[in-house]
Amino acid sequence: MMGIFRMLAVAMVAIAAGSTAQAQTKPIVTSLGPDFPKAEMFIGNSFFYYNNGLPGHVSLLEKAADPEHKQDYRAIMVTIGGSGFDWHDVENYFRPNAIGYYAFDEQNNVVFSNRDKLVDAAVLMDCSQCPIHPKLKSVFTEYAKKNSEIVRAHGAKPIFFMSWAYADKPEMTAQLAEAYTVAGNANNALVIPAGLAFARAIAKQPELNLYVADKRHPSLAGTYLASCVTFAALTGRSPVGNSYLAGIDPPTAAFLQTVAWETVQDYYGK
Repeated sequence: MMGIFRMLAVAMVAIAAGSTAQAQTKPIVTSLGPDFPKAEMFIGNSFFYYNNGLPGHVSLLEKAADPEHKQDYRAIMVTIGGSGFDWHDVENYFRPNAIGYYAFDEQNNVVFSNRDKLVDAAVLMDCSQCPIHPKLKSVFTEYAKKNSEIVRAHGAKPIFFMSWAYADKPEMTAQLAEAYTVAGNANNALVIPAGLAFARAIAKQPELNLYVADKRHPSLAGTYLASCVTFAALTGRSPVGNSYLAGIDPPTAAFLQTVAWETVQDYYGK
């Protein structure tokens, strides 16, 4: 009986945290349109590379939504486990004939890049605690500015990825949301509200596990939810009804697609 009461208490905490989690500051940049990016570099850490890489899932969502132009969509992932903004040599990532210089097509043929610029946008994520850690949040602010300037100097748009709270520390959601939103406004950058989507999903369906055993990294459902939020933010399109489900059962995928779209609409004030 005590176990049941404890489960109910945990669920109620999750619901309360998810329903109130938000950024106090409103985002200034709410769309990348009309010139929506089709090629992105994702610069971050293990939150990106779990489950075969969030960028790959985003690209597949984009191609499923726009099959006539699927060859135009491209994602590059540059990750270091545990990394913060300051671990990455972003300037070096844009050097010629290096990252993204070639890829393989569906027939396994090498395709060399002939683009005028490497990517249209760079999605940047700090370490999971860095934006709100007393000893690291000043580094977050400093490198949010530095990295945004580097990305823009190479003709791409800087974008910040708002990560999620740990499963056992839901209070992180609002803290991270505020930190990323303030940084986004300071650098005229779009913020992808993945963390807010996690809180919303947990509030609506607490029995769906978005985490692996460490309570930090995403399960496949967590990665898919974050991918749907990213897709919606990058393209301005709803992921609801998208045919790419990442191997997730259709009802769960539909739920995650809906949560992603609701979160993006609410955060951007659409």
